Amino acid sequence: MKPLATPDGRYIVVRGRLWRAANPGLAPDLHAALVRDLMQARRDIRDAGRAGDAVRLAAARAAVHAAKVALGERGPVWWTDGAQDFNRHLVKNTPYAGWFSAEPPP
Repeated sequence: MKPLATPDGRYIVVRGRLWRAANPGLAPDLHAALVRDLMQARRDIRDAGRAGDAVRLAAARAAVHAAKVALGERGPVWWTDGAQDFNRHLVKNTPYAGWFSAEPPP
Protein backbone atom coordinates (compact mmCIF):
# COMPACT_ATOMS: atom_id res chain seq x y z
CA MET A 1 0.00 0.00 0.00
CA LYS A 2 1.30 3.44 -0.94
CA PRO A 3 1.80 5.80 2.03
CA LEU A 4 -0.34 8.89 2.44
CA ALA A 5 1.39 11.89 0.85
CA THR A 6 0.82 15.54 1.66
CA PRO A 7 -0.99 17.54 -1.03
CA ASP A 8 2.24 19.27 -2.05
CA GLY A 9 4.09 15.93 -2.31
CA ARG A 10 6.86 17.01 0.06
CA TYR A 11 6.16 14.41 2.74
CA ILE A 12 4.67 11.03 3.39
CA VAL A 13 2.88 10.34 6.66
CA VAL A 14 3.88 7.34 8.76
CA ARG A 15 2.13 6.81 12.11
CA GLY A 16 1.23 10.49 12.33
CA ARG A 17 4.72 11.75 11.54
CA LEU A 18 5.96 13.55 8.42
CA TRP A 19 8.89 12.05 6.53
CA ARG A 20 10.39 13.91 3.59
CA ALA A 21 9.53 12.30 0.27
CA ALA A 22 12.03 11.73 -2.50
CA ASN A 23 12.56 14.54 -4.95
CA PRO A 24 9.93 14.10 -7.68
CA GLY A 25 12.21 15.98 -10.07
CA LEU A 26 14.67 13.08 -10.25
CA ALA A 27 14.73 11.21 -13.54
CA PRO A 28 12.94 7.86 -13.13
CA ASP A 29 16.05 5.82 -13.98
CA LEU A 30 18.17 7.80 -11.48
CA HIS A 31 15.49 7.43 -8.80
CA ALA A 32 15.35 3.66 -9.40
CA ALA A 33 19.14 3.35 -9.22
CA LEU A 34 19.26 5.33 -5.97
CA VAL A 35 16.51 3.18 -4.45
CA ARG A 36 18.46 0.04 -5.45
CA ASP A 37 21.56 1.51 -3.77
CA LEU A 38 19.53 2.30 -0.65
CA MET A 39 18.07 -1.19 -0.44
CA GLN A 40 21.51 -2.77 -0.91
CA ALA A 41 22.95 -0.56 1.82
CA ARG A 42 20.13 -1.61 4.15
CA ARG A 43 20.89 -5.28 3.43
CA ASP A 44 24.56 -4.52 4.14
CA ILE A 45 23.55 -3.07 7.54
CA ARG A 46 21.67 -6.27 8.32
CA ASP A 47 24.56 -8.48 7.28
CA ALA A 48 27.21 -6.43 9.08
CA GLY A 49 25.12 -6.42 12.24
CA ARG A 50 24.70 -10.18 12.13
CA ALA A 51 28.43 -10.59 11.59
CA GLY A 52 29.28 -8.16 14.38
CA ASP A 53 31.48 -6.17 11.99
CA ALA A 54 31.53 -2.58 13.23
CA VAL A 55 33.59 -1.29 10.29
CA ARG A 56 31.21 -2.73 7.68
CA LEU A 57 28.25 -1.51 9.73
CA ALA A 58 29.55 2.07 9.77
CA ALA A 59 30.22 1.96 6.02
CA ALA A 60 26.75 0.59 5.32
CA ARG A 61 25.11 3.27 7.47
CA ALA A 62 27.08 5.91 5.59
CA ALA A 63 25.86 4.41 2.30
CA VAL A 64 22.23 4.59 3.50
CA HIS A 65 22.70 8.22 4.43
CA ALA A 66 24.33 9.04 1.08
CA ALA A 67 21.48 7.40 -0.85
CA LYS A 68 18.85 9.25 1.19
CA VAL A 69 20.62 12.57 0.61
CA ALA A 70 20.81 11.85 -3.13
CA LEU A 71 17.08 11.01 -3.14
CA GLY A 72 16.33 14.28 -1.33
CA GLU A 73 14.97 12.59 1.78
CA ARG A 74 17.77 14.04 3.91
CA GLY A 75 20.10 17.00 3.60
CA PRO A 76 19.01 20.21 1.90
CA VAL A 77 15.36 20.35 0.89
CA TRP A 78 14.58 19.82 -2.79
CA TRP A 79 11.87 22.48 -3.05
CA THR A 80 12.85 26.02 -3.91
CA ASP A 81 10.14 28.23 -2.41
CA GLY A 82 11.90 28.66 0.93
CA ALA A 83 9.25 26.75 2.90
CA GLN A 84 10.33 25.30 6.24
CA ASP A 85 11.26 21.64 6.48
CA PHE A 86 8.96 19.65 8.80
CA ASN A 87 10.74 16.32 8.35
CA ARG A 88 10.14 14.00 11.32
CA HIS A 89 7.62 16.36 12.94
CA LEU A 90 4.26 15.12 14.15
CA VAL A 91 1.67 16.18 11.60
CA LYS A 92 -0.51 17.70 14.33
CA ASN A 93 2.29 20.19 15.12
CA THR A 94 2.69 21.45 11.55
CA PRO A 95 0.73 23.48 9.00
CA TYR A 96 -0.45 20.13 7.59
CA ALA A 97 -2.56 19.42 10.72
CA GLY A 98 -5.85 20.64 9.21
CA TRP A 99 -5.35 18.64 6.04
CA PHE A 100 -4.39 15.51 7.98
CA SER A 101 -7.35 15.69 10.35
CA ALA A 102 -9.68 15.88 7.33
CA GLU A 103 -8.08 12.85 5.62
CA PRO A 104 -9.61 9.43 6.15
CA PRO A 105 -7.16 7.05 7.86
CA PRO A 106 -4.99 5.10 5.40
